[in-house]
Amino acid sequence: MTTSIEAKRGIGDTEKLTINLGVVDLGQIDLLVQEGFYSNRTDLIRTAIRNQLAVHADQIKRTVARRTLTLGLQHFSRMDLERARDAGQTLQIQVVGLARIAADVSPELARATIESIVVLGAFHCSPAVRKALDDRIL
Repeated sequence: MTTSIEAKRGIGDTEKLTINLGVVDLGQIDLLVQEGFYSNRTDLIRTAIRNQLAVHADQIKRTVARRTLTLGLQHFSRMDLERARDAGQTLQIQVVGLARIAADVSPELARATIESIVVLGAFHCSPAVRKALDDRIL
């Protein structure tokens, strides 16, 4: 049996992304920054990514709905997992964004309540919980 904990949408932590660019592309970015179109390289890259995500927004929404994914931030507290355990339920966590398990969740509680985890984005939990769930992270 599966259940869904209410997703909390909002701004989560940022994640660092490293990309390799050709020198000509990098030079053009620096030129736009020098000319004042963007405050720095990061500003241009974030804007370009957001523009591409906006272009594909309909496809993203359809895919999220089809795959029953949570979009945004999904946080699981110890109380959330205890409620699931007490109800005899297990969770299938599927998130586009950030999935976070509270620091006070024990590895035993996580294993007892989390059936599987699919995260497109970032997954934050304690090292002990991550190790306990390693075989359930898809």
